[in-house]
Amino acid sequence: MRVIAGKFRSQPLASPKGRDTRPTSDRLRETLFNVIAPHIQGAIFADLYAGTGAVGIEALSRGAGHVYFAENAKIPLQTLRHNLGRLQIRDQAIVESAGAMPLLRRLVKEEIHLDLIFLDPPYKDQLAYETVLRFLAEQPILHVDAIVVVEHSRRYSLPNLNIQLQPYRRIEQGEAALTFFRCNTKTASHPSGDGD
Repeated sequence: MRVIAGKFRSQPLASPKGRDTRPTSDRLRETLFNVIAPHIQGAIFADLYAGTGAVGIEALSRGAGHVYFAENAKIPLQTLRHNLGRLQIRDQAIVESAGAMPLLRRLVKEEIHLDLIFLDPPYKDQLAYETVLRFLAEQPILHVDAIVVVEHSRRYSLPNLNIQLQPYRRIEQGEAALTFFRCNTKTASHPSGDGD
């Protein structure tokens, strides 16, 4: 596994052995960043269920301003910290070891708004998908026109949400799918630029 593009291009990334961790493939990461490329420069990015941190590190490599990583599994968390340390990524990255929901609740409390969110829980954990997406749809955490990208099994239909988050694109590769949601500017509860 490696960083695909940007200032860390071609740098190798460590990945735990075994099947407990399912890093987003290089090919799927490339597809993801081809779509969100116009929005990445300077973005406040959240990599939820970050695993090895490959997606968030790719975002930083391509010009994201800041990335929040959420991961609470011991071995992936160690690997994530190893990858950040090896690339000497410090000031632009914050790691939340309690997991996705504690991170999101803290960001709401601190009035930090996100531009881009990548959500990739274990494919079988449907409750995680539902809980995080509902929180993002209902809480004042997204900038106007924020984008939420969800990696999931192509066989899984994501839950219907309120009008705040609307799906606008779906890409399938093998057994995986990416669904892109956009924050609805008509229902967003805070103006762009507040809270950062």
